[in-house]
Amino acid sequence: MRGLAGRIAHAFIESRLTPLVIVASLLLGLFAVAKTPREEEPQIIVPVLDIFVAMPGASAAEVEQRATIPMEKLLREVPGVEYLYSTSSPGGSLVIVRFEVGIKEEDAIVRTYNKMYSNFDRIPPGVSEPLIKVRSIDDVPILALTLHGENYDAFALRRIAGELDQAVKQVDDVSETTLIGGLRRQLKVTLDPQRLAAYRSSPASIAQAFQVSNRRAAAGSFAQGNQEIAVEAGRFVGSVEDAKRLVVGVANGRPVYLGDVATVEDGPEEPVNYVLFGFGGAAETKSGEEPAVTLTVAKRKGTNATIVAERVVETVERLRGTAIPRDVAISVTRNYGETAKHKSNELLKHLLLATLSVTLLVALALGWRESGVVLLAVPVTLALTLMIFYLYGYTLNRVTLFALIFSIGILVDDAIVVVENIVRHFRLPENKGRAWSDIAVEAVDEVGNPTILATAAVIAAILPMAFVSGLMGPYMRPIPVGASAAMVFSLIIAFVVSPWAALRLLRGRTASEHHAEGEKEGRLTLLYRRIMTPLITNARRRWMFLGGVVALLLAGCVLVPLKAVRVKMLPFDNKSEFQVIVDMPEGTPLEKTLGAAEEIGGYLRGHGEVINYQIYAGTSGPYNFNGLVRHYFLRRGPHVADIQVNLRGVDERSEQSHDIAKEMRGPIQEIARRWNARVKIAEVPPGPPVLSTLVAEVYGPEYTRQIEVAKQIREIFEQTPGVVDVDWYVEDEQKKLDFAVEQDKAALRGISAGDVSQSLAIALDGADAGLMHQPGEREDVPIHVRLARASRSGTDALRGLYLHARDGAMVPLGELARVNETQIDKNIYRKNMRPVVYVIGDVAGAEESPVYAIAQLGEKIDALKLPEGYRVEQFNAIQPPDTGRLAMKWDGEWHITIEVFRDLGIAFAAVLILIYVLVVGWFQSFKTPLVIMAPIPLTLVGILPAHWLMGAFFTATSMIGFIAGAGIIVRNSIILVDFIQLRRAQGMPLEEAVVDAGAVRFRPMLLTAAAVVVGAGVILFDPIFQGLAISLMAGEVASTLLSRMAVPVLFYWSEKK
Repeated sequence: MRGLAGRIAHAFIESRLTPLVIVASLLLGLFAVAKTPREEEPQIIVPVLDIFVAMPGASAAEVEQRATIPMEKLLREVPGVEYLYSTSSPGGSLVIVRFEVGIKEEDAIVRTYNKMYSNFDRIPPGVSEPLIKVRSIDDVPILALTLHGENYDAFALRRIAGELDQAVKQVDDVSETTLIGGLRRQLKVTLDPQRLAAYRSSPASIAQAFQVSNRRAAAGSFAQGNQEIAVEAGRFVGSVEDAKRLVVGVANGRPVYLGDVATVEDGPEEPVNYVLFGFGGAAETKSGEEPAVTLTVAKRKGTNATIVAERVVETVERLRGTAIPRDVAISVTRNYGETAKHKSNELLKHLLLATLSVTLLVALALGWRESGVVLLAVPVTLALTLMIFYLYGYTLNRVTLFALIFSIGILVDDAIVVVENIVRHFRLPENKGRAWSDIAVEAVDEVGNPTILATAAVIAAILPMAFVSGLMGPYMRPIPVGASAAMVFSLIIAFVVSPWAALRLLRGRTASEHHAEGEKEGRLTLLYRRIMTPLITNARRRWMFLGGVVALLLAGCVLVPLKAVRVKMLPFDNKSEFQVIVDMPEGTPLEKTLGAAEEIGGYLRGHGEVINYQIYAGTSGPYNFNGLVRHYFLRRGPHVADIQVNLRGVDERSEQSHDIAKEMRGPIQEIARRWNARVKIAEVPPGPPVLSTLVAEVYGPEYTRQIEVAKQIREIFEQTPGVVDVDWYVEDEQKKLDFAVEQDKAALRGISAGDVSQSLAIALDGADAGLMHQPGEREDVPIHVRLARASRSGTDALRGLYLHARDGAMVPLGELARVNETQIDKNIYRKNMRPVVYVIGDVAGAEESPVYAIAQLGEKIDALKLPEGYRVEQFNAIQPPDTGRLAMKWDGEWHITIEVFRDLGIAFAAVLILIYVLVVGWFQSFKTPLVIMAPIPLTLVGILPAHWLMGAFFTATSMIGFIAGAGIIVRNSIILVDFIQLRRAQGMPLEEAVVDAGAVRFRPMLLTAAAVVVGAGVILFDPIFQGLAISLMAGEVASTLLSRMAVPVLFYWSEKK
């Protein structure tokens, strides 16, 4: 009686539906490739919302109590919230709400808005309503276009960029566009303090005059002559002349015009940031830095980054010579669409190469006709898996495509086992004269049930990895999902398509060729019999063999504690960009910050691997996913700068980007020390981004004491070899002038504290008093009222600022307020409702894994002597349970490393249980599954030494390869043990059965191992998935050489009576 596999093969081997199944599958795969969006990296959907609240004039401590803590209490009630990060600053608060991975973004937004809006009645006086902004990976710009030219200044470039922005925004599937840099057009009203006093005007009255007079509105209509006539009243300010003739007051019985008390100009705004473009040493053009403006482009959710980027670039080219002058250079300083296309095309080529390599392998082992069966089965399986990716909502990215490449070596097993057994049965003398279809169905039926069980074992080994939690979960999930789907489809194809194809490709041979003398055993098979026969029959040799295997395993494992093999979550990637983050001491003027950034730019200009770079002083540059998580886009102020560095393409250089960044770090840090700057080199992380590689979170009962301990920890970071880019989240001391209004004097003059604050704000930072109405302008043209720089620089100048008293007199500010020199409050940071001080750093040196850096740092932190009489307790996976004692938690990459290896360890335990249950159910024995699973650790005999020889980190992808390899080993062991039992059922003695099963199944197992090695070989030199390739290749080689001998020995030992 036929089993399930035999019945399926019998149904399809002569059916005309089978070719239709093949064609339909391939068409579905082509459809999936065409329609699935392409991206370089997988999208990690983690709902994040930023909530801003203003509390003008309040200290950081009061903001924390009145705004931050009440918000945190409410937000903590929202289901699904995993982390709350808050920053309480003087005058305002920011709370970052991060939900658990897997929560739908729409649900997170609705829950947050409902919670906040339903509690507006609890907002205390002086605190603004919250401003809620949703942050998403789709906000990350996929394209950055930088405009620059030696004949254009920042003002002209900004206006050209405005035209370009308007055109780009019309491109299909373009989402947010942002202009960075340049000087916007502005109607500048520069007040003269002396003339203001002479005409009895003040800065506040000028701003109010614009708000009152720069108006135009519909007043209604009336009917006349059988017609309705509309009436409008008022007048807009539309030019410099309109502004100059604006009446701002009355003095000495005549009107005072704006032109009497201020200089009015229509031109560029006063610089608040600088953006410069420079060519690096690898560029053909050699010139100095030029003013620049960058236009960033994001795409809509779920759209194809490659197509959107291509459309935008085509639009830009069409505008050449019209909206964009031909002598304006437009450099594409980021194109994630192009890199996604390049990466996906490269991986699709690797996919094809892996398929052809495996096919060639089968051809050499079994024959060219036999390889045709495999060549047909693999594309059909991959096509169906690609369709699953499309239906699942995945994109074509490096992880999904690596999942397919990784799967080739595994999914080909089913086809190889079926085809090899069909070929073997065709060549058996007893099958001479029988129908080819009957022989094929019988061959499929013979290996069908163990193949089903073996495939289920592989799926059981891979699928639990889909349940890894945290940020790495969605990053890794395409691998187990894709591989499991591929295994299911490969099993179906092996029973449906492979017999059909084998029948048509193999029956052309003559019967005598196949049945004359049966199949002769090869040299390897004969060698296997010569080795195994005495090993089985001699107890001493059995023990020596097993002892040697254990010794090899222990020798491999000892490489980890000896640090010959180093552990890291993910290896360094090889990108073509990185950022230099520059932080000057708070209070540094913009021009000094620019000077530091320009000196770093001068170094980059001479580096042979740099194509170009952009300096963003006073503002943030275009951010990536790393910058989204770290909130680099909020960086503003005269003391900050970002430098975007673009390297030569990956194919044009021999060094990896990480090595280039390491090489540059020393000279850049030397420049930074001369400017007293803190500099961090931010590389694009290979996996989920974190605040920093090394993060020490210091908790305690009192914030000042936390800062003191954090300072000690920061010094330990700085003194530890290999720890670089050390910084902390504590601001430098910055002087502040506090104009304390003397309430009695001010009250007598009819002047309030609000009048003083408003006048100072207008004088120093200026105020937008409205818009100059220019319908043809792409950007708003604000009317900006401000004192001249000379009139607002210095305490004496501000003391001499006049305010309008109730009796019409002009009163100098110095008579109403005392000036006290103090310090600006430092920000107060909180995480999950607990005050925290962050100390951050990176690793670069001999040991580039945070595992070993934290081990060194932890010992030194343990040695700290606190006046409180206890040591700083260190936590890893959880926050300190209470803040009554000083303690710290390691976060950053270390936290994700713990999560990933913990979850992979749990997944591996689940794998062992699932496989054991499956095998017990099949063999109805509690002992046989232990024999089948015993060789699993033997893969480490190859895996760990191979990592050592390759100089590779043992990473999360290495662990995935180890777990997947366990499934392959169990698969082969199941087929081997099943064949032993088949031979024993046919009457063969145990000693002969274990040897014969190993000999007969040796070739397909060797072929399977070779297929895994060849399939994984194409990703061996990928910077991220090298560990997975090493684990699969070395593990499979070791298991083939050792477990193929160990399983028969162990089975014989367990069954011998």
